[in-house]
Amino acid sequence: MNKKILIVDDNETNLKILTLILKKDAYNVIQANDPKIVRGLVLREKPDLILLDINMPDINGFDLAERLKKDPQIGDIPIIFISALSNSSDVAKGFAVGAVDYITKPYKAEEARVRIKTHLKLCDMKKALEEKNKHLMQIVENQVKKTSEAQMETIFSLAKLAQSRDDDTGKHLERVQKYCFALATELSKNSPYKDEIDKNFIKNIVYASPLHDIGKVAISDSILLKPGKLTPEEFNKMKLHTIYGADTLAEVHKKFGRNDFIEMGVYIARYHHERWDGSGYPENLQGEDIPLCARIMAIADVYDALASKRIYKVAFPHEKCVDIMIEGRGTQFDPYILDAFININKEFKKIREELEE
Repeated sequence: MNKKILIVDDNETNLKILTLILKKDAYNVIQANDPKIVRGLVLREKPDLILLDINMPDINGFDLAERLKKDPQIGDIPIIFISALSNSSDVAKGFAVGAVDYITKPYKAEEARVRIKTHLKLCDMKKALEEKNKHLMQIVENQVKKTSEAQMETIFSLAKLAQSRDDDTGKHLERVQKYCFALATELSKNSPYKDEIDKNFIKNIVYASPLHDIGKVAISDSILLKPGKLTPEEFNKMKLHTIYGADTLAEVHKKFGRNDFIEMGVYIARYHHERWDGSGYPENLQGEDIPLCARIMAIADVYDALASKRIYKVAFPHEKCVDIMIEGRGTQFDPYILDAFININKEFKKIREELEE
């Protein structure tokens, strides 16, 4: 396709002369003698190059060029000034407002043709380079995504292995991921935490939630799988899974550098058994001193525990689970997060039914 060039000059004679010069190279030439219509013309025609006179009525070339360059839709179209003004200060000003070249009048036909042809080639090369860079960026993004997905699968498998020791259904981790996603999404719409919960937070809590009980690998079977009630001493040992898990993840975070979801995993593993009234463990944190991600995780984890069969209990129906959790509003659970859970509790029931073996 022939290159499209827009000539802007209020002098009809100059327009005709320059058009004749450009016709030798079979360019598609568009003319404009009114600077006020240029922006609309450029938006409509999308020329490959603009040849712009400086001395024009109403709007001079410098001001017009500056306006065009600030427009994100057309600012990358190269501009060459055409003018009888040839002193160094005018040339310098032309480059300062974003022009790529400066052709003086009266025109030297061959020189003008060569300069125009050169800048069109440069423009093509720039576009080709941008396309190549875009392609390379896509390749890199795809590779990073594949690597990230592989890492996530590995981490999830390790968490799954830890969870399998006391999970009768084998779907606990998948369910809490979906619970956390649903709850965080609801809180992001209308709650005191909506400014804190963005897309990145939601993504990280989905990735990090399976890590909540990874510290259970360090708890003995005699305690973890005990069918009856734990003694106070046994329960104190069970509580340590929060610290074991958090410390392990903290070491991973420290060794491999900043990783938002691992950092969130540390908070979730350590604090998902804390209670809103300060009676939880391991640090007896209270209220908003408990990290938000851990407060969300607490509701997801407790609901799934109530709704699931365990060695020491039967599975409760959904309605009973909700009633029990409502009793913990403001004591065990953050009241705002519990209210969000109540709003979407049918979604929790649906997740439970879909992922129940």
